[in-house]
Amino acid sequence: MSGIAAAAAHSPTTTHIEGMENVHKDAAGSDNVSASEKLMREEELSFYSASENEHGDDNIWGLLSGVGGNIYEWYDFAVYGLLAPEIGSSFFPDQSKELQLINSFGVYLAAFLMRPLGAIMFGEMGDRIIGRKHALAVSIVLITVPSVTMGLLPTYDMWGWVAPVLLVILRMMQGLSVGGQLAGSYVISIEQSSSRTRGFRGSVCDASSVGGFLLASAVTTVVRKCFTEEQVNEWAWRIPFWFSLLLAPILYYIVRNTEESKLWSERNEQKETEILIRESEHQTRPAVFDLFGSPFRRRQLAGMIGTLSAVASSFYILFLWTPVYLSELRGIMSDADADLLNFCVVGIYIFFLLIAGKLSDLFPHRMDLIRIGLPGLIIGCPTMFGMFESESWWGYLFGQVQFGLCLSFVQGCMAAWEVELWMADPTLSFTGVAIGHNLASTIFGGTMPLVATYLFYRSEQAAGGDEDAFYVRLIPGLYISFLGCVSLYCISYVVKHPHDVRTGDPKLREAIKRENQKFKEVRKSKQRRKRIEDQLGAGGDGAAVVMEHGAMDSKDMWTSPQSSFNQGVNTLEGQYQPPTTL
Repeated sequence: MSGIAAAAAHSPTTTHIEGMENVHKDAAGSDNVSASEKLMREEELSFYSASENEHGDDNIWGLLSGVGGNIYEWYDFAVYGLLAPEIGSSFFPDQSKELQLINSFGVYLAAFLMRPLGAIMFGEMGDRIIGRKHALAVSIVLITVPSVTMGLLPTYDMWGWVAPVLLVILRMMQGLSVGGQLAGSYVISIEQSSSRTRGFRGSVCDASSVGGFLLASAVTTVVRKCFTEEQVNEWAWRIPFWFSLLLAPILYYIVRNTEESKLWSERNEQKETEILIRESEHQTRPAVFDLFGSPFRRRQLAGMIGTLSAVASSFYILFLWTPVYLSELRGIMSDADADLLNFCVVGIYIFFLLIAGKLSDLFPHRMDLIRIGLPGLIIGCPTMFGMFESESWWGYLFGQVQFGLCLSFVQGCMAAWEVELWMADPTLSFTGVAIGHNLASTIFGGTMPLVATYLFYRSEQAAGGDEDAFYVRLIPGLYISFLGCVSLYCISYVVKHPHDVRTGDPKLREAIKRENQKFKEVRKSKQRRKRIEDQLGAGGDGAAVVMEHGAMDSKDMWTSPQSSFNQGVNTLEGQYQPPTTL
């Protein structure tokens, strides 16, 4: 990490950056700004001053680990949503069909409520304790047990009220696991990527998540085609949950061969060395405290959640709620036909997603393609619901495909965008990505089936039973349009991205160029620092090491032998911070 970025991330006071007053003077209008605003600006410029990641080697095992984990976890997670009608009748039999569906989606929401907690837990594990690789392994184990158990769970007729309570607990365990899995796959894949392939590799991770839905859709379709409706309602709905046992051994082999993120490993070792040098008596704060303790990071988090609001809601309304809408709510087609149509749409969407990820690497700014896709979402979702009124299979298909195309432009580069927002500090990036992504998924994705179902029934009441009431059918789509406007505002005016330097203000680029030049000079002393760290690791005395090298000239940024030990340590902390990345 450059001395600038490291000071903003780890020290109580932020390093002064020459030229920053000129960069922000026009925006502020005057120098009479509060201390919090000055801190925000210094942290922002420190964020922009981070150096490039030099550890990206496009390691294939890291990508495969994220892909396999995503397919496995999102298969287990999606099966429940696709089988919501059958699960509702098995665990809530004494209620009307509408209440069964709402209660089933309520249990679905319970899993999402655990995702932020899972994000905090796995973020701490991945950033500060066991690393990305082992955090992924733990999340996989955590979702396997409840998934298999759910396939064995007695129904309400067997165990009474205990059955739905256990169902909720198992879903909450699944949500805890998913809270760390997707973020972990993003971080380890992008940190091992070179800058020219981040968008594509991130889209592969997202495509694998969609692939989990595709696999779940395929298995549920086969089950409904092979068994009668009565058999599916009674016991065959359990088969997709048991299927996950076949995937576990394959995934274990992939994770075992995955390398740990070199970027995280280096930064973690250097941070431990800094603690030894300071002889700190207190432990490092949890990552979540570091995240919320910075005003700049809080703004980044809020902007990230707002930007992801449209993506999260659109994803779940297209691939989870639409099949239920077409079959259960509107009765346009059977459950099996709705699943088959969903299967085709998901397959097409994966192709769109990979193309969009590749395109995002060609744009000068990572957010350019997102800004193109968001207006498409705003228009495309109401259009999809309008095409559902065509009473044509081609209309049902093209309505979902056009909306999926718009969504792919936004989601195709979203994985790389999310990680790049937090890559300035590798010991915080897992937590930042996990909390931001899962809060957005919980608030806007987890509530989507309930909100959409509520809006559907309200629109039915507004229509008064009139089957020709066209415009009221668009109401669920208009909710997505509103969230699309929120996302467009957040990505344009709230959140900051490292690529802003490429297209930003000339004064900002000049100031950052000066700071990066200073950092290059500091890096010339890297070998000396390594020797000092080796001596400290061997049990050498930190003061003796500093005094031994104290005779170096000022160019190497060391103090004279007469300087105190604390002064030498401060110099080491101020000038020899480890490199950070964008």
